[in-house]
Amino acid sequence: MFTFSGGRRAALGITGAALLALSLAGCGEKEGDEQPGGGLPVTAAADESLAAKVPDAIKADGKILVGSDTSYAPAEFLDNDGKTAIGFDIELFTAVAAKLGLQAEFVSADFGAIITGVNSGKYEVGVSSFTVNDERKGQANMVSYYQVGTQWVTKKGNPAGVTLDDACGKKIAVQKDTVQVDDIQARSKACTDAGKPAITIEQFPGQDAATTAVMSGKDDAMLADYPVGVYAVTQSEGQLELLDKMYEAAPYGYVVAKDQAAFAEAVRDATKALITDGTYQSILDKWKVGDGAITDPAINP
Repeated sequence: MFTFSGGRRAALGITGAALLALSLAGCGEKEGDEQPGGGLPVTAAADESLAAKVPDAIKADGKILVGSDTSYAPAEFLDNDGKTAIGFDIELFTAVAAKLGLQAEFVSADFGAIITGVNSGKYEVGVSSFTVNDERKGQANMVSYYQVGTQWVTKKGNPAGVTLDDACGKKIAVQKDTVQVDDIQARSKACTDAGKPAITIEQFPGQDAATTAVMSGKDDAMLADYPVGVYAVTQSEGQLELLDKMYEAAPYGYVVAKDQAAFAEAVRDATKALITDGTYQSILDKWKVGDGAITDPAINP
């Protein structure tokens, strides 16, 4: 059986959640208690000792400019107004910024361009369910804050008969620029090496479109981060189901510029403080993703 380090990062969100929301509208998407993350955001009080660790150039304007691909529910996606970023990633980093005495300002961005944008100064942090791996650690400082693996999702009943060990000849949806692309490409190569049909891999700009492709029957299955797969199944009103179990969990990391080591330390320490005071777990539990909690955030783990 193949095993890969999971995570996005692989992405639901009128942009992110809209396409899926439209596809779910016909099957009666529920509001209120059925939706994770409802209610007022969990807030955090500023810590002066932590705020003092933020470089002057970053805290001068009182905010942290954050690049985020807001199409990846329940981590980061757009609310019903099509403008406001919400999700457990959004709420958690908002609390990190507050602990540092700053306000987080989120800017929707293409996932594949966020790390470059951070290093160029376009954004001060990248928050977009980035899996920490060697390639990304070579490009930026990655501050771990969560841990998750990859999950497969199919239509209810798995009518195409997809299995993780043999998806040869099937049509599989993934979001581009994610670790799931490497995963499914390696599986397809194994198919052709064994004389079997290749996997037809459809790469979509956002996870919302990948999910819709499976919902519609266009594709046989999709790969995504575990919370995203669970959220899609929950919101599908019985049209989708999880296939097998999550595998090879790996940490998510906040992206901080390579030359901003001091700021990376401040972000790490603020995350630790949120874990210690209980705010961190409260946010994850509110969004029903508490199983991915970590206890010891680190820089480039």
